[in-house]
Amino acid sequence: MPLVRIDLDRALFERKEEISDEVQQAFVDALGVVENDRFQIFHPHDSGEIVFDPTYNNVDRRSLILLQITMVHMYSPEAKRRLFEEIVRRLETLGLRHEDILISAVEVGYEDWYAGR
Repeated sequence: MPLVRIDLDRALFERKEEISDEVQQAFVDALGVVENDRFQIFHPHDSGEIVFDPTYNNVDRRSLILLQITMVHMYSPEAKRRLFEEIVRRLETLGLRHEDILISAVEVGYEDWYAGR
């Protein structure tokens, strides 16, 4: 059960359904997550609330979309890389630049979740 927190510019928040669908489909395609295992929290921000260096690591950032994924520690580094690449690929189809996307995974054990039962 991944939990995805998405911080983004308020202007992009209007497109949250599209972004949500593409992120979820990336989990389905890259990790085999079942389609209805969707838990996402969107946090829209006003200009200046997301602070970043536009040139860190020699990347040309114009804005920043942050995805923080909390997930069970069970995937290989290669599987997580596939997931990240699939998320970026899918968000690019919406016109979002790969340079403006930052993804991090926080891994926890099964014992760290309660999901209704």
